[in-house]
Amino acid sequence: MIIDCNMHHLPEDLFRNDKTMDGFLSTAPRGFGEIATLETMENGKKHLILEKPQGYHNLDYVEGDYSLEAKLRAMDDAGVDIGLLRVPVWQEWLRLDTCKVVNDNAADMCRRSNGRLYANAVLPPWGGKENLYELERCLKELGMVGVQLACHYGQLYLDDEAFKPYLKVLNDLKVPVIVHHTPLPVHWQSIYEFTNLRREFGRVVDQATALGRELFSGLFEEFPDLTFIHTMFGGNWFANQNLTTPHKSKKNEALNRFDTTEADRIQHYLEHNIFYDMTHPASWGKAQVECAIQVCGADHMLFGSSFPVVYSWMSDGVDFVKKLDITEEQRSLITSGNARRLFKLK
Repeated sequence: MIIDCNMHHLPEDLFRNDKTMDGFLSTAPRGFGEIATLETMENGKKHLILEKPQGYHNLDYVEGDYSLEAKLRAMDDAGVDIGLLRVPVWQEWLRLDTCKVVNDNAADMCRRSNGRLYANAVLPPWGGKENLYELERCLKELGMVGVQLACHYGQLYLDDEAFKPYLKVLNDLKVPVIVHHTPLPVHWQSIYEFTNLRREFGRVVDQATALGRELFSGLFEEFPDLTFIHTMFGGNWFANQNLTTPHKSKKNEALNRFDTTEADRIQHYLEHNIFYDMTHPASWGKAQVECAIQVCGADHMLFGSSFPVVYSWMSDGVDFVKKLDITEEQRSLITSGNARRLFKLK
């Protein structure tokens, strides 16, 4: 079985429903440089664009890509059995009323998929009764299997005090949490001019920053039952974790420049609280992915494609994982076992 834990979802009628489209367009915070626009392409399809700063595309959504039929066709073509839906990036801003529309549409799509699709709930992360009522509705009535958060909201990463009321609820419920990247990290000014630095490396920086702050802030000490699944291999975290948790020198150093007391604590969080979505793994390269599996463990990796950002990412990703030099037990964990366990899938 192959489970794709990163299939993007938008309301199927988004490009036809003016009220829903306004719920997306009007919430992008122009005061922070996020410019959301809707245009019509030469082929007649509508195109939703998110820019930051103006003139630099970070996200593009095309009419027709997000239908149930498009998802099932791609899954059948790639050999994917089950997909987990999430809203790409927009959850950083959406109001509760728009979140309800998104959740209702996702739940309806899952019902019509005959068991092929499951969804993660999206709602504002600030606590508050109405928001938590929507969480309860998503989990108990709509049958959603997890929730999603953005790496950061405005200037605030998830270790900020503002999110703790919501995180406490998720901790107590033991709900798995997808932590999706945002278009750019909080401090983005040095990388926006170059397309691949902005659209790919920017997401990696955002994920690595978010994950690092979660680990070093003591967030998981306060909420030990949180399960965070970070996209983009946690922002390439497999290359950073030993570097950021140095051990005490065996020499008598003139000055202790680094904190060498946290290695065991951070490693515990990495083992118990942090998992990784292998977002379009073929793009990373065979050596890099095999290194990530060796460092972080196959039991912490979940296959994901980011469909439909690039259609071929799903089929290429499936073929890529099949050809990795890993054991069949490791491959089974990555392609389905970890997702089934974390999201309690039947």
